[in-house]
Amino acid sequence: MSEPWAGGSFGERARCLLAPNPGLMTLDGTNSWVLTEPGASRSVVVDPGPIEDGHVDELDEQTGDVALVLLTHHHYDHSEVAVDLATRKDCPVRALDPAYCFDGDPLADEEVIDVDGLRLRVVTTPGHTADSVSFVVPAEGALLSGDMVLGRGTTVVAHPDGQLGAYFESIERMRSLAASGEVATIWPAHGPVLDDALGTLEYYLVHRRQRLGQVESALARLGVAVPDPDDDHLPRRVVEIVYQDVDESLWGAAEWSVRAQLAYLAERPV
Repeated sequence: MSEPWAGGSFGERARCLLAPNPGLMTLDGTNSWVLTEPGASRSVVVDPGPIEDGHVDELDEQTGDVALVLLTHHHYDHSEVAVDLATRKDCPVRALDPAYCFDGDPLADEEVIDVDGLRLRVVTTPGHTADSVSFVVPAEGALLSGDMVLGRGTTVVAHPDGQLGAYFESIERMRSLAASGEVATIWPAHGPVLDDALGTLEYYLVHRRQRLGQVESALARLGVAVPDPDDDHLPRRVVEIVYQDVDESLWGAAEWSVRAQLAYLAERPV
């Protein structure tokens, strides 16, 4: 049984304020990250989260002066109160998707954000969703991974917005940051901090490739040479074979990932 996760302070620059929205998809809840340079008065809030049980009020009380709200992606459990918090703090919201920005420009790959000496580098990491981004905190050797990497288990590739090909490329890109020594720790959007960034990312690649192999084996059992993306029944049939050892309450989420895997296999050159 894993230890409960409740957030806390990490390094010299980060606090995690846990949102009260635990669930199958959100684990202990959404991690709202508050980043502040030592000695500075203004903070950056990453993923202010959902509306549940006054979380925005807690953020408002705990954060003081906020210069910027950032989103790792558009899912409501990360973005729902972003505009509310930004309005209270009189600051912009920035995301990769312009539709989720508020009084701020869309994020750009490799952009460096500087707030009173706090430096963050934007790394576009599509896969979980098309608009997923991560943030490197160089002074901490940390990577805010959004939902691309979770503190427990592995993430869902939320097909059709999420794409498996993009996911593989993004995890490889994140792995290269860890292999180079630039990133040692992952600060995820759900679940506990991961102190072995390289090992975690290598596991993610191995796990997803193993799952893809299992999906291919399931297709062979079902007599399907090339999956039809328009076959609405095939993903469930594959889930019933591949995810036999997984609680059926998670099969719905598994089906999203299987759909992404089938789309990937359908497009892959033979």
